[in-house]
Amino acid sequence: MPDYGHPLRFGSFITPRNRPVSRPADLALLSEEHGLDLVTFQDHPYQPQFHDTWTLLAWVAARTERIALAGNVLNLPLRQPAVLARAAASLDLLTGGRVRLGIGAGGFWDAIAAMGGKRLTPAESVDALREAIEVMRGIWNTDDTGLLRAGGMHHRVDGAKRGPAPAHPIPIWVGAYKKRMLELTGTVADGWLPSMPYLKPGDITRGNAIIDAAAKAAGRDPREIERLLNITPQESVEDIVSLALDEGISTFILAGDDPRLLERFGRDVAPAVREAVERGRARRGTATVRPARVKARSSRVPGIDYAGIPDSLADRALEPGDPGYARYTAGYLRGGAPALVLRPRTVAEVQDAVRFAARNRDVPLGIFSAGHGISGRSLNNGGIVIDVGALNAVEVLDAESGRVRIGPGARWLDVARELTPHGLAITSGDHGGVGVGGLATAGGVGLLARSHGLTIDHLRSVDVVLADGTLAHASAEENPDLFWAVRGAGANFGVAVSFEFEAAHVGKVGFAQLVFDATDTAGFVQRWGATLEAADRRVTGEIILGPGQGGRRFAQAILVVESDDPDTIVELLQPFADIAPLMQQSVVLTTYDEVIGFAVTDDEQHGFGEPHSRSGMVEHLTPEFAKGVAEILDARASYFFAIRALGGKVADVPADATAWGWRRANFTIGAFGTRNSGLDERWDTLLLPHMEGLYLSFETSRGPEVVARAFPPAHLARLRELKHRYDPTGLFRDNFFIDPAERGADTGVAAGVPA
Repeated sequence: MPDYGHPLRFGSFITPRNRPVSRPADLALLSEEHGLDLVTFQDHPYQPQFHDTWTLLAWVAARTERIALAGNVLNLPLRQPAVLARAAASLDLLTGGRVRLGIGAGGFWDAIAAMGGKRLTPAESVDALREAIEVMRGIWNTDDTGLLRAGGMHHRVDGAKRGPAPAHPIPIWVGAYKKRMLELTGTVADGWLPSMPYLKPGDITRGNAIIDAAAKAAGRDPREIERLLNITPQESVEDIVSLALDEGISTFILAGDDPRLLERFGRDVAPAVREAVERGRARRGTATVRPARVKARSSRVPGIDYAGIPDSLADRALEPGDPGYARYTAGYLRGGAPALVLRPRTVAEVQDAVRFAARNRDVPLGIFSAGHGISGRSLNNGGIVIDVGALNAVEVLDAESGRVRIGPGARWLDVARELTPHGLAITSGDHGGVGVGGLATAGGVGLLARSHGLTIDHLRSVDVVLADGTLAHASAEENPDLFWAVRGAGANFGVAVSFEFEAAHVGKVGFAQLVFDATDTAGFVQRWGATLEAADRRVTGEIILGPGQGGRRFAQAILVVESDDPDTIVELLQPFADIAPLMQQSVVLTTYDEVIGFAVTDDEQHGFGEPHSRSGMVEHLTPEFAKGVAEILDARASYFFAIRALGGKVADVPADATAWGWRRANFTIGAFGTRNSGLDERWDTLLLPHMEGLYLSFETSRGPEVVARAFPPAHLARLRELKHRYDPTGLFRDNFFIDPAERGADTGVAAGVPA
């Protein structure tokens, strides 16, 4: 039988005896220590001398860090499939994608019946297994939002809610020997898992042939199905190499509970087999092929070496058609269809992902933290997406000084909830669903800006994976140029994997939501600007305006007052109440996490379109500027026009201290329209002459003229020099590309144009 070219894996097959009570878990730890990829346990729920296998898997999962986990094989007649699916998904989420699912139809029917299980004939067992796989996959398929109705006579759900989705596509391996079960494996399973002691000579060849024929008949590529084998200590290195090269086995699981044999298997046997198989494949010209469904293979794009995906990332990588892929087709406002999603769990895996992207740089590259960005290209079409969402830890290092460490995949609401009990906060935009990574490298205009500055003003150090895959620590003392650049232009310089902030001590705050009659739009905007500029810097606010209807227009205002004294809050808000007639008002004393969490839900994002937004900075809301705002809204060129406050402590920072250089601006402007609404024309003629600079987080155009307006000239010149130093070939080019200075002719990227 030809070699399927699957990557080699090595594991242990441990008996779950409960005397001594910790021995199975200890052997699992040894398996990880000796470099094995997988630890598995027998499953005989009717055996009182054994631990319950699923309980044991959960215990071992908590005690290990890297190794994959599976039952070998789980006794399906005594494990209800829908419940098993939820249990497997939960453990997969808790372990970051380490669960595999080996299942069997049952064999010891007297014992199964004694435990309350239903005795089945061989034919019924096959049908039951098929139904169970359908149910489990249906539970995991949260991309389908409808209720689940699946199964048949033996296992059935009728209107069950789906979920949770596992952290990665959990493979289902079937322990099979007879023809019908082998055909089922080829038709619907992800792997074949027999045991050597139960096989006769020629059984692997015959089994592969049956599986392959069934796969082809079902429209599958036989390479979708992994071939695993439980082996004994009697199999030599030569035997295992032959099984890999001649029989297509790629995962070898050693049965036995002798720690010395486990050590030898991981230390000596596995490396020797890998080396010999690599030589054999090179002689035969066999390429490494990772199991993938037909739909995924048909969607693969040129320019991506799918076979070269690092082992550290392969199991959690997603392609079109994989469960969980739909999450990466919709963001907050923008949709996409990436060809490959890499989901690293550690800094080292982020490095692997960046190096892989560098080897496959002919396609777009997106960095995804929460997918909430308006302007950022965290999603793309036909490219690679690196999702850093698993790096989401929030750690308070020193509550007194406010020192905290935060991962890029955390949401700001999660950060606020962690900091609030310590009396701390970091200004962080106005929506808690935003991911830390994007905002903390772009600037961070939020509802504490006037009292505490921008998000980047609280950043004390950052760890960045650079374009060559190396890890750099940047602070005022170490790599200060990189630290300067990351604060405002971070998307151009690498993937941030850890931030250290100095949070501010913030207690309760006043949170006001006001609705004004803004029919006199020009007058309202001008008065709002003057009032906010004159306000105590403890007050930060924003307004949102729309086209209006029926000859009237309303403005929704959000104001935060950093004070826990109700009288002070009322006093500081009173000037705003005099701007225009108030239609609605709500003022509460609350905490910062409640402020940024008021509009946040845990629902999946559903933005599939291509937003069109313009951004700018302005020092004063002058009569001319306010008139331009009114004309844009009257023409219905913008359906969402936001004016956010700056000034205060933002202006205390010298303009050249960070890449974000527009410190004298008192307001940042963001307007949403459509390509055909006339927003661009009116923006350029009515507002742009009054503006200086723009905030990239709210700008959707990406040309070099936009980048030129985003940074003061001296800042941009310095950024171009630093880009040449840290990313001379423009790997990070798909999110407001800064053209490297002194670009060489061999870069393959035209000057000023994202590739």
